[in-house]
Amino acid sequence: MDIKIISENYNPAIKRKEILFQAKHKSASTPQRFELRQKLAAAVNSKLESTFIIKAETKTGTNETMGEAHVYDTPEKAKLIVQKHIWIRNLSPEDRAKIAETKTAKVEKKPSEKAPAKAAKEEPKKKPEEKKA
Repeated sequence: MDIKIISENYNPAIKRKEILFQAKHKSASTPQRFELRQKLAAAVNSKLESTFIIKAETKTGTNETMGEAHVYDTPEKAKLIVQKHIWIRNLSPEDRAKIAETKTAKVEKKPSEKAPAKAAKEEPKKKPEEKKA
């Protein structure tokens, strides 16, 4: 896979590089974000922890992916700015699987905890008594 940087702008307010890139993947399917992230970090000489693929799009029938990435000056700055869903998308497949396991474990525990509280709410409601005049 070859990566070509189309444009690179530095945003001093957020302290990051905003990069538009093109990845050519001959006779292969669309690459995963983590793989693009690794190649792009190597191409711009940045740390993997500071590089995030924001968007990656392959048009039907082509072997070229156009994308947008942000490269932060420090990993700490990235943690403050990058949204959680983007952070998770850029993780390795193994790390994403671990997060998915913890989410399913949390979901399985919640219904059993809420069951007694729900039963208490389902008691029939009494009609207010009418006042006699």
